[in-house]
Amino acid sequence: MPELPEVETTRRGIAPHVEGRRVAGVVLRRPDLRWPIPHEVSELLPGQRIEAVERRAKYLLLHTRAGSALMHLGMSGMLRVLPPDAPLGAHDHVDIELAAEASRPARVLRFTDPRRFGCLLWQPPGETHELLAALGPEPLTDAFDGDLLWHVSRGRSAAVKLFLMDNAVVVGVGNIYASEALFAAGIDPRRAAGRVSRERYARLAAEVKRILGWAIERGGTTLRDFLNPDGAPGYFFRELNVYGRAGEPCKACGTPIRQAVLGQRSTFWCPRCQR
Repeated sequence: MPELPEVETTRRGIAPHVEGRRVAGVVLRRPDLRWPIPHEVSELLPGQRIEAVERRAKYLLLHTRAGSALMHLGMSGMLRVLPPDAPLGAHDHVDIELAAEASRPARVLRFTDPRRFGCLLWQPPGETHELLAALGPEPLTDAFDGDLLWHVSRGRSAAVKLFLMDNAVVVGVGNIYASEALFAAGIDPRRAAGRVSRERYARLAAEVKRILGWAIERGGTTLRDFLNPDGAPGYFFRELNVYGRAGEPCKACGTPIRQAVLGQRSTFWCPRCQR
């Protein structure tokens, strides 16, 4: 599943091409993805101007005065800006048609979703969609820091990795980046969240920010079939220290990387570097 850096890379890739553009029409080639596509998408979006493209957690929002189209890329979804006559693929389910204006030719924002685990929903103006209502702070903002993690974690017996991946605590720290941040902070992912000190949480928060920021600049971590809007893969996977490296030597100390399952997700760590 695309994680926060992949989604942010997508936002940055499409924003210059769609912000300020008028929506000429919406083509729905199927009535649903993960959930039914609400009628507002095809009835209210056409004729509106896209004022901004925002990311909230792993969701993308196309903001207009009439409301916002809310998108999630699911397991392997992709958004691309293409010429209107670009050939259709079997899994190209939605086109948001962008009108030609001045020096900007007509384009389509095409939503491709082979597994149909993504979504296209609607958020009325001035409201917060229920999928976004209970989300925690963004990890790259000042609202997220070690003090927040320490306060929220008090009394928590869940493994610190699962705690870090809880979207009610902080959004967008998925499996790959949680593993890497915990390694960089020297924290065993199995340790109870409530037993991590304030000082270690300060380092963990700093590493989350550093690693996510660096991954965004590198275009994300492509481990399966996610591609950026320009069709290029992400390259951060080349710099992973523990994720997917079970049995291989730790890059810091040479100890074999271990693997276990936490919360039904594979977890990787160095038993010597992480305590």
